[in-house]
Amino acid sequence: MRLTTKGRYAVTAMLDLALNDNGEPTSLADVSRRQEISLSYLEQLFSRLRRAGLVDSVRGPGGGYRLAMSLEDISVARIIEAVDETVDATRCQGQADCQQGDTCLTHYLWCDLSREIYDFLAGTSLASLVRRQEIQFIAARQRGIDHRESASTILVSPC
Repeated sequence: MRLTTKGRYAVTAMLDLALNDNGEPTSLADVSRRQEISLSYLEQLFSRLRRAGLVDSVRGPGGGYRLAMSLEDISVARIIEAVDETVDATRCQGQADCQQGDTCLTHYLWCDLSREIYDFLAGTSLASLVRRQEIQFIAARQRGIDHRESASTILVSPC
């Protein structure tokens, strides 16, 4: 099972927008710089996110993007779906034709896993991510804020 770059980048960019919301639109150039995602790729993603109603665009000087709804109402699953992605652990994309047109022995195991992952992502809102202390710490580091004294109390570790 793997989540594609498109889905990962969409979630990362939306979380960046949420963490850096100061009441003004956020430019994709700023998101690109902080998250090291190409600007042209972000433009493609945000076109889809806008069509899905997750972000609003503001044109002109000082323009950019802002979230179109509350952080509580935007789930990770909704973001992934907005960019035409699915989280599917089956080899057959849920079609039950994994073994020469028939269902393979482990099809239902992978279907169950896919449902568990989807439910987890659907139950994870941007608000819940923004509240996480380790995410706040990483966002502050990306903005260039010195948090050396708090670094000793926050352990940012690998999975």
